[in-house]
Amino acid sequence: MRFAPLISALFLFATVATASPVRIKDLVDFDGVRGNDLVGYGLVVGLDGTGDGLRNAPFTEDIMTNILERLGVNVTGEQFRPKNVAAVLVTAILPPFARAGGQIDVTVSAIGDAKSLMGGTLIMTPMNAADGQIYAVSQGTIIAGGAVAEGDAGRVTQGVPTSGVIPSGGRVEREIEFQLSSLEDLRLALREADFTTAGRIEQAINRDFGRRVAVMLDSGTVQLNVPATRMASVAHALGRIENIAVEPERKARVVVDQRSGTIVMGEDVRISRVAVSQGNLTLRIQEAPIVVQPNPFSQGDTIVVPRTNAAIQEEPGIGLAEVPSGASLSEVIAGLNALGVSPRDMIDILKSIKAAGALHAEFVVR
Repeated sequence: MRFAPLISALFLFATVATASPVRIKDLVDFDGVRGNDLVGYGLVVGLDGTGDGLRNAPFTEDIMTNILERLGVNVTGEQFRPKNVAAVLVTAILPPFARAGGQIDVTVSAIGDAKSLMGGTLIMTPMNAADGQIYAVSQGTIIAGGAVAEGDAGRVTQGVPTSGVIPSGGRVEREIEFQLSSLEDLRLALREADFTTAGRIEQAINRDFGRRVAVMLDSGTVQLNVPATRMASVAHALGRIENIAVEPERKARVVVDQRSGTIVMGEDVRISRVAVSQGNLTLRIQEAPIVVQPNPFSQGDTIVVPRTNAAIQEEPGIGLAEVPSGASLSEVIAGLNALGVSPRDMIDILKSIKAAGALHAEFVVR
């Protein structure tokens, strides 16, 4: 029986969307309460000979010269070719309501031909937002995941040693002005737009407050009337609302990953009654040339006679297997398992069922 691999692929990876309540904070984003992306260009020093080759990365030499001159070291006209420095891009997310002096995690990535950032130290790097203003400064020792081992004739790399993180390596220098307390209307943006879920959020909020304080604007937005909540501040109102439990409604969806053969099916997936047959065709072509030698003293030439063995093998298959109308996820899985094929073959079968109009779900291929 070949059912076991398919059962593990479909059942273990099946998203059983049971009707369990979810907090509103896990379903929506509050308007204005968001992070901001930061980026900076800096220099990593202290590498063990794994830095940029300055002939291939002249920008590394430029930033190193600028840093040294800012520190009072005159290197104009000097020729230096260190192997322990690397130019990097530093990225981070400035969280909402971050205050000056707070610390954030930063990610450091090499942009030249450096082989590894392990053991390196990032020199003080200003980090800018989209408006060009400096909001944080980062510095510290890099924690790089991965390892590199090389010799004269080979090189082995595990992980990504050219990228690493500095926990709490960025310090906030400028705050983003956002007056949450001055808002009278606040929008709740659903991360997955759905009219049913938005309506349930509206009803749950109004039921919790005992009056109409929320209204659904569309499938992705619920508007909150802050004064109607009669709370001390907007923050108090959001703190009460975000923990209200709601049962979300999700679309029927089938997600397949062709590279790994993973199949994920939602609970609401339905399949109409269909008959499926699946089989494999294998072509084998083997070249077995023969060398023919001339007779002694015949003054003939040695020739190669081609010989090809070709064969076509077709597996017997399963004939036509009926997949009954799926009334539940378990019945759909049972019907598909009856085909007794591998997960990768199942992906092709699901595609064909979708093309036939019998798969009633959104089909996503990654």
